[in-house]
Amino acid sequence: MGKYFGTDGFRGEANVNLTVEHAFKVGRFLGWYFGQKHKARVVIGKDTRRSSYMFEDALSSGLTASGADVYLLHVTTTPSVSYVTRTEDFDCGIMISASHNPFYDNGIKLINNAGHKMEAEVEAKVEAYIDGEFGEIPYATRDKIGRTVDYAAGRNRYIGHLISMATRSFKDKKVGLDCSNGSASSIAKSVFDALGAKTYVIHSEPDGTNINRNCGSTHIEVLQEYVKTMKLDVGFAYDGDADRCLAVDENGNLVDGDMILYVCGKYLKEQGRLNGDTIVTTIMSNLGLYKACDKVGLKYEKTAVGDKYVYENMLQNNFSLGGEQSGHIIFSKYATTGDGILTSLLLMEVMLEKKQSLASLTEEIKIFPQVLKNVRVADKKTARENPAVVEAVAKVAVELGQDGRILVRESGTEPVLRVMVEAATDELCEKLVDSVIDVIRAEGLMAE
Repeated sequence: MGKYFGTDGFRGEANVNLTVEHAFKVGRFLGWYFGQKHKARVVIGKDTRRSSYMFEDALSSGLTASGADVYLLHVTTTPSVSYVTRTEDFDCGIMISASHNPFYDNGIKLINNAGHKMEAEVEAKVEAYIDGEFGEIPYATRDKIGRTVDYAAGRNRYIGHLISMATRSFKDKKVGLDCSNGSASSIAKSVFDALGAKTYVIHSEPDGTNINRNCGSTHIEVLQEYVKTMKLDVGFAYDGDADRCLAVDENGNLVDGDMILYVCGKYLKEQGRLNGDTIVTTIMSNLGLYKACDKVGLKYEKTAVGDKYVYENMLQNNFSLGGEQSGHIIFSKYATTGDGILTSLLLMEVMLEKKQSLASLTEEIKIFPQVLKNVRVADKKTARENPAVVEAVAKVAVELGQDGRILVRESGTEPVLRVMVEAATDELCEKLVDSVIDVIRAEGLMAE
């Protein structure tokens, strides 16, 4: 990770540690960097946060001042920016979003012309320019100054792309969508309506401050209750920029990213469409997923946390499915990044083709109880490598043996350590997580 760019872009509280000056400089550098041999073309999308409009203006100003032409998708999803960037010959894509974070945070996600997350070396050059270590960049003048273009048509093409991927009509299926008052609000319902579903939508009235607030994939309990109350066949919850999807079965039970990987992986394997009969997971995936995979001969890889690392593994090994427990699911045949709406469409395909409910499809996988707590610390690396903390973690690992596991890792986006335990009961998970956190506290490693 760099100074500003983490595993998912440059993220921080708007105008506190991510300011309009930062955004302007990001635009200035990218407009010059991609415009050295031709006039750069950059596409920008944003979520519904109040500050997203401010950052859109700042990025556009920087890009056009350096000579780039800027195409505005307006409120849209992160995967739509990736799709438009790679299919319509753009040099770079930018998504303004802090994903599942509260409304007062925001982020700048850079996407390369292949639709992947931007290379680390380019992000490092952007950081050097922000800190004044790169030197001056010339302003464009006269007819070399860039322009901004309303490009809502690009978002509409993405919607058409999603609709075209459905293999069956959703006629008479009662589907609930929780749009998290975010990017999915402008896209998801129109896709499901076009495919014939009886679509029931909640949290699709963004006001700039209600994104992710008691809704969406970070508050799945709201959709769970809604599905049961409305007697729906299935529900899907997205995060702020709709690159995640969690599902709810007809009984109101959560179907998380691990379970989605299992259901889709098993189906694609049966169809002969799963390269290497392998899914790509992260180290955060539940033990229950691996035990279920072993029973049906489904192979798996494990990567560091972050859909960036999942996709790198998929690309390197030509795997077709990978993702995270949090709902970032990548289907490499169709996308280069996690895509929440696409995930929900392909999960619908499995249900329709196999003529089974989501509850039936997931009954084979038994998820281990898991407790994850975030500990705000003064220095992540120092805290994780503290000898007393290391000893406490090792003690828990020995106690769990083959019946669970402990994982302590540094967050890629926040100043926290994430302490996670999987075990036979929630009570045991809580007890063991707290035992490690007590040591972190006793060692004086917590942030004040």
